Amino acid sequence: MKILLAHNKFMVTGGAEVFYREVGRVLTEQGHDVAYFSAMAESAETPWRDYFPSVASYSDGGLLAKAIHFPRMLYNREAKQAMAQLIVDFKPDIVHAFAIYVQLTPAILDAAREAGVPVVMSCNDYKHICPNYKLYHHGKICEECKGGKFYRAVVNRCCHSSLSYSVASSVEAYSHNILDIYRKNVHTFLFASEFMAHKTEEFWGQGNFRWAMLRNPYDAQVHHASDKLGDYALYFGRIIDEKGVNVLLDAAAIARDVPLVVVGDGPDLVKLKQQANERSLTHVRFVGAKWGAELDKILSDSRFVVVPSLWHENFPYVILQSFAMGKPVIGSNRGGITELVSHCERGLVYEATDANALADALNILMTDIARTKSMGGAAKLYADTEFNDVKFYADIMNIYIGVLA
Repeated sequence: MKILLAHNKFMVTGGAEVFYREVGRVLTEQGHDVAYFSAMAESAETPWRDYFPSVASYSDGGLLAKAIHFPRMLYNREAKQAMAQLIVDFKPDIVHAFAIYVQLTPAILDAAREAGVPVVMSCNDYKHICPNYKLYHHGKICEECKGGKFYRAVVNRCCHSSLSYSVASSVEAYSHNILDIYRKNVHTFLFASEFMAHKTEEFWGQGNFRWAMLRNPYDAQVHHASDKLGDYALYFGRIIDEKGVNVLLDAAAIARDVPLVVVGDGPDLVKLKQQANERSLTHVRFVGAKWGAELDKILSDSRFVVVPSLWHENFPYVILQSFAMGKPVIGSNRGGITELVSHCERGLVYEATDANALADALNILMTDIARTKSMGGAAKLYADTEFNDVKFYADIMNIYIGVLA
């Protein structure tokens, strides 16, 4: 089978690109022909680079430049033409799209439909129903755009807290909604969490689109469970408001016997360090961003991991990374977190804004060693069984074959 994978970025900068490239890796290792289609990047080393179109950047230049570039961010005709040529040359059986908003734009989906090639689309965020991707802004969950009321994005300035970004995102949402460009072109939408699938049904209507579950590729079996039961709780990830690290610090102020290590960087780091200093949280250590073997060592030496997100996380890789090393997770009750953690099985789940409940969970897993070990063992078994290349390949091929049939 020949599969064409399309995503805005070819170079890996985050979890979305990991998903894109890992899908390609698994398919290639199973003997399929895989082509990649992304926005142009000078550092992209791939035989498909000559097809990559240039894209506009809304963050560059003043208002005039933004106005000039804006139509290309709604519908990139150059990307459509490049996609059409790649389809002619590569002759894919199926197109698998990922995040294509703003850069490649849904124009490439029109190219696939016009060529008669079916499309499946993995949704890793809420951009298909929410102008700012998150169903969250300024510290709160938000669904005010439900029913096509995308002007609420402008009222709330929910996109980067910017009027211009919010106007652009609102117009983009209205344009794509009027054209119905996603449901018209996508045969099957793929979701990594039941939560996102059912939330999409709330916005689009149940039965108005096809969808299937496809969890992100991750081979937990290549990682060994840690035999260390460390003396600290661990948070690792981006330091930004929707990640709920502020609530974690509130809980740390209550559970002062639980040492906490915070790994990561982001726009809220300075503010949170100040919060910790003002409250004399001497048991909390901020160690900055860590990657690779250095992060693995910190994770291996921890007792458990905390995922305190305030927004509806879809499929946090940090949970799988933790499970693969045999670490239970304390997670908030937002989005797809509860589907992975499962309260009292592979960790504990608490109400996202309740610092007291989080403090109780911290104390439980720090003091009840037998329970922590049991949950860690269950987490490792679950990850090894549910997340490996063999299972992922079977799942994705079942979807592809069903679409082609």
